[in-house]
Amino acid sequence: MRFRDVMGHFATGISVVTALEGDRPQGITVNAFSSVSLHPALVMVALDRRRFITPMVRAAGRYAVNVLGSDQQFLSDCFAHAPVRPGEPGREAFCGASWQPGPTGLPLIDGALATLECTIVETFSAGDHDLFIGRVDSLQQHPLGVAPLLYYRRRYLRIEEGADSPVEGKPEG
Repeated sequence: MRFRDVMGHFATGISVVTALEGDRPQGITVNAFSSVSLHPALVMVALDRRRFITPMVRAAGRYAVNVLGSDQQFLSDCFAHAPVRPGEPGREAFCGASWQPGPTGLPLIDGALATLECTIVETFSAGDHDLFIGRVDSLQQHPLGVAPLLYYRRRYLRIEEGADSPVEGKPEG
């Protein structure tokens, strides 16, 4: 599809959105995640209505976002329903991911670069997706040292070595 090919030129990070079904953690790979507002702190995830987790998130009114590092490609593949190799844990076992309940009780994946626990404040229908705007109730950043896992043109992209430069333009503050 041409639209997908064109949109693939926009590099994104990879996250796994998690929720609880009873006491069982569930998750799905998402690259449609964005900050919406600083005051109050709001984020947005876009979930395909046909995916199993969308009604679960809607009913619970909460979700967590786990930003994956470059060493967590297997989790991205598994939570995206990509085929897993024989002998590797499948989705039914939370893709073999170790996790802990966060401060608000949502499942947070160990080793994620950053995690956010959110309460839904608004939901919008957009095409075949629902956009869930979440108030950030809890957030954590984890020690640096691992680069983010990126997605570009339907493939993973890793930062091997890069130079950074300050953003010029409107100063913060």
